[in-house]
Amino acid sequence: MDIEVRIRGLMMDPATSMPIVVLKDVASETVMPIWVGIFEANAIAIEIEKIAVPRPMTHDLARNLMRHMNLRLERVVISELKDDTFFAMLWMRQGDEPIVIDARPSDAIALALRADCPIFVAEQVMQAAKLNTSGPPEGPTGEQLRGWLEGLNDEDLGRYKM
Repeated sequence: MDIEVRIRGLMMDPATSMPIVVLKDVASETVMPIWVGIFEANAIAIEIEKIAVPRPMTHDLARNLMRHMNLRLERVVISELKDDTFFAMLWMRQGDEPIVIDARPSDAIALALRADCPIFVAEQVMQAAKLNTSGPPEGPTGEQLRGWLEGLNDEDLGRYKM
């Protein structure tokens, strides 16, 4: 079973200065952080904030290619957590043909925002991430991080925002 999530925030980890995408279960207070690269975080932030760019960025290009090929992105699923690395799948459709493509979660999220499609996390990934949220090396413990993320309010997210 997949759990629908929304982006709760995009912020810098105050301990490591690495970008974090904070996903929140739409049906509960459960949050799941995913550390991403600075360029991927920038692509997500540009779409969240609806910043106009003079030329198409990589994810805009991918969206435009999908449109011209009559591909519709129906959903994104963060499907696996293996060796502290998240994996995602793009669930698309071309006519009656379903197409599933492997993707990095950060790219999948950036595309989902541009295609206005839902983002899901596989239940086993959410459970593993809840138990195993270690973050980057030398970061806080999973419980410390989870408590910190779940306790953030909108003002806090603004303070740590990218």
